[in-house]
Amino acid sequence: MVLFLLLALVALVLGIIGAAAEGLGYLLVIGIVLLVADVAFAAVRLSRRARRRPLR
Repeated sequence: MVLFLLLALVALVLGIIGAAAEGLGYLLVIGIVLLVADVAFAAVRLSRRARRRPLR
């Protein structure tokens, strides 16, 4: 969970810097790609956890 939040924060900061600074649009693109990868990573972790059978 910490990794997810850290990557989401980094993606947000890169996106803000990329959108605000002229000529640094590539940072915006990197932030978006990082956010998409972060969401995919979280979805894979949640789907693995959901498949496990509960212990009795």
